[in-house]
Amino acid sequence: MSTGTSPPDDDALALARAFAGFGPAYLKWIQACFAESGVSFARMKLLGALHSSGPRIMSELSEQLGVTARNVTALVDALEAEGLVRRVPHATDRRATVIELTAAGAQYGRQMASGGHMSAIAELFRGLTATEQQQLLAVIAKLRGLLAARGFEGGHLCSSSAPPAE
Repeated sequence: MSTGTSPPDDDALALARAFAGFGPAYLKWIQACFAESGVSFARMKLLGALHSSGPRIMSELSEQLGVTARNVTALVDALEAEGLVRRVPHATDRRATVIELTAAGAQYGRQMASGGHMSAIAELFRGLTATEQQQLLAVIAKLRGLLAARGFEGGHLCSSSAPPAE
């Protein structure tokens, strides 16, 4: 039993394994929840980004979503085919194309903003007690801080220096 402030290494390894197993299962479950609405989770993220931040060029969307430009292009192609987004020329940069929501895409954005999809996902966490929910929020906040201290924030490298090798 450790007397320090951090869990013993074996507990840390167990947590790493638990997160490695939980993360993909959780993401698949979220994707299934969003798929019921007829739009994939990745497409919903793009629609949500446009709804919350307004029209964007592809490179901004790529950075905001943490995906490659190729992925954004594929998402935009699919959403454009469904009539949810449109490409418009950039006002000052002839090389850039702006992606904006159509009226139907804005409707999806409003649905997302109303929390309907997230409320369905929140049902999983309603299986935790109020105390467990608060503890989990605190632990996640601390983990995000630890990632930021290592140069990662929101899935993006915060600084040009890589974290030290262990």
